[in-house]
Amino acid sequence: MLATRIARRWRPVALTTAALVVGLTPALTATPAAATTTQYDGTYYAAAVGKTGTALKDSLHTIISEQSTISYSAVWNALKVTDQDPNNSNNVKLLYSGISRSKSLSGGSTGNWNREHVWAQSHGDFGTTAGPGTDLHHLRPEDVQVNAIRGNKDFDHGGSSFTNSGGSLTDSNSFEPRDAVKGDVARMILYMAVRYEGDDSWPDLEANDSINGSVPYHGRLSVLKQWNDEDPPDAFEERRHEVIYTSYQGNRNPFIDHPEWVEAIW
Repeated sequence: MLATRIARRWRPVALTTAALVVGLTPALTATPAAATTTQYDGTYYAAAVGKTGTALKDSLHTIISEQSTISYSAVWNALKVTDQDPNNSNNVKLLYSGISRSKSLSGGSTGNWNREHVWAQSHGDFGTTAGPGTDLHHLRPEDVQVNAIRGNKDFDHGGSSFTNSGGSLTDSNSFEPRDAVKGDVARMILYMAVRYEGDDSWPDLEANDSINGSVPYHGRLSVLKQWNDEDPPDAFEERRHEVIYTSYQGNRNPFIDHPEWVEAIW
């Protein structure tokens, strides 16, 4: 069962007070995510509710670190379940391109889909062994060529379209996902920054506001925060989340349940 939440939709941008006062061209900012309530607040998140900042991040890390792991080879079949196209059970929905593609076309050739690490492997040196390299909360199916175009680029605004982009854009050093999954990408990156804190043999992953920053960082934090606010969780993201929790890992992405916790921490 999906967690009960206050309904939220795409949020209009707001004019900054400073720009209005001085008569300059107004800057555009996203309205922060509204508070939510879920069925897990009194159980799974009980130790975290009411906290902010470092205390909230530390509490959530402790909670979500209790998880099962799967092998990298098992990720193929898992993604066929987690990312099944709701309109065609024979297909998976590709993250950046939005294309619905046959589950049978998994592989490494042109026209296939493969396993995209949203937190790029080179931004954490974690490879594909069980742990961050196989964590389904940030692994998604994507067209082989689109996956290669994204590569290990940080996420930011701008760029040009490309074949099978689905509205995603890229330039020399960054990648902008299509609008419908901008919030999904933000919540996956920030989940990784909370889940992996360097206390279980994996790197201490952190989100920062740089492009092409050093390991183990991923950016761009200010843009990810904006995308989290502008694109709240939809039915596809929430269903996927529940499947990972109930059928595979036993842990949750707190920013899907509580998008407002992004601002509370960062």
